[in-house]
Amino acid sequence: MDKKINELSDKLFKAVDPTDDTYSYDDFIGEYGNMYQEKNDIPSFLINLNFVNKSENPDPEYATEGSSGFDLRANLSESIVLGVGKRVVVPTGLFFDIPNGMEIQIRSRSGLSIKHGVVVLNGIGTIDSDYTGEIGVILINHGENEFIINHGDRIAQGVISSVIGKQLTNFVKVATINKTTGRGHGGYGSTGHQ
Repeated sequence: MDKKINELSDKLFKAVDPTDDTYSYDDFIGEYGNMYQEKNDIPSFLINLNFVNKSENPDPEYATEGSSGFDLRANLSESIVLGVGKRVVVPTGLFFDIPNGMEIQIRSRSGLSIKHGVVVLNGIGTIDSDYTGEIGVILINHGENEFIINHGDRIAQGVISSVIGKQLTNFVKVATINKTTGRGHGGYGSTGHQ
């Protein structure tokens, strides 16, 4: 099945590559269009995501039909006391075989954020498709009190996302950016507060 997913991903990249005229988007739809199933007017297809769970925690799953992310749980031999302003990498015991052209985004859990000020340190963590090691979650305590992390605690969520990476990106060095927009060079705060 992994071979089929990689083949699908490679053909999709070819289909949307403007420099490759050997395989078009219409070719892709003609070949793989039957994989799509209409559900709530959103085309989708199933992606198999192979994983190994070396923890005693439940396997990854979506809590509800509409969940964007799946829970990541702490895999600990002893609890961690996360001091105010301190950070730590929390192991999960999970290893993933992420298909090419995809990533797993590690995001904060809203309950931990609002109740305790504990968040994923780098905003959204990125697990690249060529990383096969254990997933670790970098947490920081922005709260006012120490926070205890116990084995099995839900510490973050993982969101599977497609990305435009090396396969579809051609960096072209130019002397200047000539694109004209209403914003132009306006940076931080240039669009106002409303």
